Amino acid sequence: MGVTLYEKTLQRAFRLLSYKARTVAEMRQRLLEKEWSDGETVEQVINRLLELNYLNDDEYAANFVNNRLAVKPLGPTRLRRDLQRRNLPPATVESTIADAFAARSEESLLDSTIQKRVRLKGRPTDRAERHRLMAYLLRRGFSYDLVRTKLRELGGNDEE
Repeated sequence: MGVTLYEKTLQRAFRLLSYKARTVAEMRQRLLEKEWSDGETVEQVINRLLELNYLNDDEYAANFVNNRLAVKPLGPTRLRRDLQRRNLPPATVESTIADAFAARSEESLLDSTIQKRVRLKGRPTDRAERHRLMAYLLRRGFSYDLVRTKLRELGGNDEE
């Protein structure tokens, strides 16, 4: 007695989930990679995984953001971009970012990032070093106005 296409697809989904959590979009993409899969069966499997709560984009996004912020402080712009790259629904991305920054302020994350950078590289002494620090902070996703304000507080009146 052979395994049905649904069972085979479901087994593959469980195997993929055993390695790491995935978004609905990631799972759909991975299941459709196989030449033997078809769209209708993949949708049935995804619906079953949603019923079982093995796939949950809101939970995935919240865990992703909390883990990223625990490892290194990032601004909302960078986190938003990272979540969007995982093909999460826009409403999920925005609510997750709002929740994350309701619990901790962007300003405090920025302060800790600046302190760490100054500890490692020293205070910026000239315009070029201030520019490098600013570029670094902007790449980390902090807002331009907040970065500029904090760098002004850090010292020097160089306008960028």
